[in-house]
Amino acid sequence: MMIKKIGIIANIEKEKSAEYTLLLRDWTLKQGVEGFLEEDIARKLGEETGLERRKMASQVDLLVVFGGDGTLLRTVRFVSEYDIPIVGINLGEFGYLTEVNLNEMFSALELIFKGDFQTEKRMMLDITIQLGDETVKQQSILNDVVITRGNLSRILDLETTVNDRYLTTFRADGIIIATPTGSTAYSLSAGGPIVFPEQDSFIINPICPHTLTNRPIIIPDNVQIKVILWTKGHGATLTLDGQISYTMRSGDSMIIKKSRYVTNLVSSPHRDYMQILRTKLGWGGSPTSANKC
Repeated sequence: MMIKKIGIIANIEKEKSAEYTLLLRDWTLKQGVEGFLEEDIARKLGEETGLERRKMASQVDLLVVFGGDGTLLRTVRFVSEYDIPIVGINLGEFGYLTEVNLNEMFSALELIFKGDFQTEKRMMLDITIQLGDETVKQQSILNDVVITRGNLSRILDLETTVNDRYLTTFRADGIIIATPTGSTAYSLSAGGPIVFPEQDSFIINPICPHTLTNRPIIIPDNVQIKVILWTKGHGATLTLDGQISYTMRSGDSMIIKKSRYVTNLVSSPHRDYMQILRTKLGWGGSPTSANKC
């Protein structure tokens, strides 16, 4: 696939995001590729030709996202209905999702523009939230949905079913339902397993469970998970991808299913997923040094 048009999205709160956006657009034009700016970064640059994210995704061959993993997660929610490859350029230390570093941006994009790249189809979640008499349907999310007790001292009672079959009632500080992509986010911090992104599945991970035998569980992606909050009092907080929050009361619930949409992440031409894990998690040693032990 040859790239002829790209859309550029940037976290305008990141230092030098405007500077690197202009550098990329100028360089892109020299490569014979047309570059379009998302409306927020265009406005910061004083331009009036910026495009809304969904409109941009419908017109280009590739989205380039400047920022961190949070910026990419926010972008995915808006463009999930478009089957478009996305490459993340990290403006700090490289992340799990924004794999390309600034110092390798041009060399990576040069290969990508020629069609010399691979994409990973990342599983997403569809969430339906029932708050009292109101049903809230959200767009697909990439990482996780989390229920936590917030600043409350009371432990949560979270009845959990799989395909309408009772699993257990977790008594815990909260619960995380994550995709394999989200396994290296909050779930990992809460003691959950790392799951390779290509392995479609759900991770159910209780946060600080009252019963120590309540452990994370990985289940197939062809099921429906339902979690009902039964804790009385001030309720709990439900968060989608760490960015959208709702307040839940006793009796409120959420349903999680595998989405029909996927996120097409462009793999870095310079490193693979295992190298990213080694770097981010501080796993030491090269094969040569390990063999000397």
